Amino acid sequence: MITIRAATINDLDTLTELLEGYRQFYQQPSDSGAARDFLQQRFRQADSRILVSETSDGALTGFVQLYPGVSTVGLNARWTLNDLFVVPESREKGTGRALMEAATQLAREHGVARLILMTQVENERAQQLYESLGWQRNTAFYGYLLDIS
Repeated sequence: MITIRAATINDLDTLTELLEGYRQFYQQPSDSGAARDFLQQRFRQADSRILVSETSDGALTGFVQLYPGVSTVGLNARWTLNDLFVVPESREKGTGRALMEAATQLAREHGVARLILMTQVENERAQQLYESLGWQRNTAFYGYLLDIS
């Protein structure tokens, strides 16, 4: 049985491990200290919403992180679903789906008009999940990045 709940500062150690797994999925070098600091900052500043999946024995198996924002054009709130990660042994068991559905429900409860996300073109498994949940691929806008270093 999977339970989805809001992450707390008490989850910091395990959440750091999950964040490291997520970053390694995207070929980033391991840096547990920086990952922990990043999460502590999120909790301290309360600038994101983090939901975790938990097994009946209390093991965390995944997370989703949402960043609140607004749409000037829409004159409403929209959140960016920035991160979704499920440990390999919990994939294909409904964990990702449960996290996505909980994120949608949380947004609905906060009166959010739209959720947005981006994923790698090659990440077909995630795309299949998103589309099965009713997410629509954006074909109206191009995404751009500018690295400021």
